[in-house]
Amino acid sequence: MKLKLLLFFLTLSVFSSIAQTKVSGNVYDENNEPIAYANVLFKGSTEGTTTNENGRFYLESDERWDTLIISFIGFETIETPLIKSVNFDLKFILKEEASSLDEVVIVTGKQSKKASENPAIAILKKIWERKRQNGLNQFEQYEYDQYEKVEFDLNTIDSALIKSKLFKGMEFVFEKVDTSNVTGKTYLPIFLNESVKHISGDNLLKKEREDLVGNKNSGFSNNQIIIDFIDDLYSEYNIYDNYLKFFDKSFVSPLGRTGIQTYNYVLSDSAFIGDKWCYNIIYYPRRKNELTFKGDFWVNDSTYAVKEINLQASKSANINWVKEIYIEQEFEVLNDSVFLIKRDYFLSDFALNKKETSRGVYGKRTTLYDNYNFNQPKASKFYDKVVYDYDKDVYNREDEFWQENRLEVLNKDEKGIYKMLDTLKTVKKFKRLYNLGSILASGYIEFPSINFDYGPIFSTLGYNDVEGLRIRTGGRTYFGPNDLWRLEGFLAYGFKDNKFKYGISGKWLLDKRSRFTIFGGHRRDIEQIGASLTSSTDVLGRSLASNAVFTAGANDKLSNINLTNFGVSVEPFRNLEVRWDGSFRRISSASPTFSLDYNDPNSPTGVSSEVFQFESRFSLGYFPLRQMTGYGVERKEKNDNFARLFAQVTRGDRNWFNSDFDYTKLQFSYIQPWQVGGFGRLTSSVELGKTFGEVPLALLSVVPGNQTYFSIYNTFPQLDFYEFVTDTYTSLHLEHNFNGRIFSRIPFLKKYNLRAIFGLRVVWGELSDDNIALNTTGNLLEFPLIAPDSRVYYEYSFGIANIFKVLRLDFNFRGNYLDNPGARKFGVTGSFGFFF
Repeated sequence: MKLKLLLFFLTLSVFSSIAQTKVSGNVYDENNEPIAYANVLFKGSTEGTTTNENGRFYLESDERWDTLIISFIGFETIETPLIKSVNFDLKFILKEEASSLDEVVIVTGKQSKKASENPAIAILKKIWERKRQNGLNQFEQYEYDQYEKVEFDLNTIDSALIKSKLFKGMEFVFEKVDTSNVTGKTYLPIFLNESVKHISGDNLLKKEREDLVGNKNSGFSNNQIIIDFIDDLYSEYNIYDNYLKFFDKSFVSPLGRTGIQTYNYVLSDSAFIGDKWCYNIIYYPRRKNELTFKGDFWVNDSTYAVKEINLQASKSANINWVKEIYIEQEFEVLNDSVFLIKRDYFLSDFALNKKETSRGVYGKRTTLYDNYNFNQPKASKFYDKVVYDYDKDVYNREDEFWQENRLEVLNKDEKGIYKMLDTLKTVKKFKRLYNLGSILASGYIEFPSINFDYGPIFSTLGYNDVEGLRIRTGGRTYFGPNDLWRLEGFLAYGFKDNKFKYGISGKWLLDKRSRFTIFGGHRRDIEQIGASLTSSTDVLGRSLASNAVFTAGANDKLSNINLTNFGVSVEPFRNLEVRWDGSFRRISSASPTFSLDYNDPNSPTGVSSEVFQFESRFSLGYFPLRQMTGYGVERKEKNDNFARLFAQVTRGDRNWFNSDFDYTKLQFSYIQPWQVGGFGRLTSSVELGKTFGEVPLALLSVVPGNQTYFSIYNTFPQLDFYEFVTDTYTSLHLEHNFNGRIFSRIPFLKKYNLRAIFGLRVVWGELSDDNIALNTTGNLLEFPLIAPDSRVYYEYSFGIANIFKVLRLDFNFRGNYLDNPGARKFGVTGSFGFFF
């Protein structure tokens, strides 16, 4: 069997090399030092590449070439005959050019930033001047067709992997092994998604509409999380922009105005590309560990529009889980002055580390553009997006549709993906592996035969001072990702208080187009109501503060919540949510060391310990640029780079269900992420609120402290629960992630790819004398209610993220109110996560 398998792959490699040229190797100088960014080119072609930071390269062509050219500024060019069609692990030595009195030889290293000294800079400035006159910007309206093909491949296939227990019983998948034309690694296709879209835009209105005409995928076809990951992973970009965003990181564009400070540029060559005379400019980064590329581009000598460009991310770039990024773009010439994108190719190599031998997964996207049409105006209403636009037929196009609309024919391997994966889905072992991945991704264990999901499994165990050890079980109905209705519930038990807790909720989407939904539920549980300024509208909501295993100080200020809720929501316009709900709550202290007593003249003792209250809430949520996935009663957010505006009016009324208090509460919040070019990402959050009327502690606005050791945004980690209580408040949170911009400039730290994070948290609030009097009963357990009204309370923090790629530590400092009893001046919080 081993011999047959070996012969099979030898045969496969022979057939894959027919009518192709493949070559790999290393380029060194005479001192045996690797030469980075050297040019490697098939003689007589425009097909080439550049060496990486270690002097290594791989080059492949579908045609047969017999000579390879290796060149670099300051070195003698060499030409090497290629006797065979496949030549791997070659070694090339470049000799330095002899300098003469009549010429200046530019050597490796830093290049001049002055246009008067470096002709490449002069050309770059011309590109800046003309960039708004190139591409689609020069037309009032535009339309075009877009075909996109996304493929995921398991790479670095070797005999050890083939014979591993993981693939036992699934060996047939290796019949589709091929070799990458960028990295030279073997790979196995595991996923393919195709889509056809029609794009319409208006530069005057600054609006664009995207119509999905057809979509087809294989592999993880029913796993919407994977599909969303792909869509967000390969977001659109414009190479003329100053920064190109990939994997939630902003790379400095070699064509941007900030490029001069980041890249070295060298004018390398000039030649006809098609019928256009173009200059060739090589670029490479000035410093390591920054989010930069290396590569070259060809630019027209009259329009200064880019004809071809390739970008390869620096190996030392501060980005996790991605070993390689390679981009190619080609532009077609419609006439003498119009250059429009024709083809975009994006390859990323995902791996646990950046070692050459490590296995990983390729993500490849190929996008083609055709059938451009210009200056045909449409009414502004044409570009307004409807809330619900799901068309089942789009996802079930016949083969004839794809034959007509593919702008690039699938190769033999890509055609085989559909058949191979259809077969793979019938293998029990693959089903088990697939189900395990789904559990880790969603947190639920699926039972398709009864349309039920058990979970979330990550909430099974918890701990707090009232319940002690807490166990929780629960689940939800699940017929598919686009269910129109859903029931969900849980049952929990605390071993210290010996009490059961439970909750059940349901929601039903009555109208898909406006997303008119009714919802309701009931919950009896224990909750830390001082963990958030804006009360949760999720009837099953539960804060991390309620069941943190370890806390700074006693976590005993917990409340019994008996809540019944019913409401409706609607989305009249995309990303504008309108919601009304009514709820009845019974709130009491859950701890013998925590008092919620208030003065009550209607009580026989003059004091009450429970609050019975009906509330009606009207809220508006607006989320510009938000992208959602799914069309059922529950959807998921595809992106996180959008603003969140929220306004809510809450009315408490004694006339409903014998409630205890009359009051009105107004609240507003605004959360905004800001991409600050190459300096990272800033997240800002503003919250304001005011309560009109006298209310007990259980209904006041508690400044959210954080006694856990987790870094939780929009909380104050140096405040204890209930340390500040308000009926009027304003808070501001700022958090800036520098994405390695600081640590990359510290010599002994830059190799660890650490990321600096700065945080500032500010709150001001006040509490009326009437509310203080209402809550002052003389109970020995009550504590003085204090608001930060004499001066603004503030905290600041310095964080180090990306420790071992998954750990973040924040060092938090309390700025003032240091005389408060038990004030914590300093603390450390942390969090785990997988981030690029």
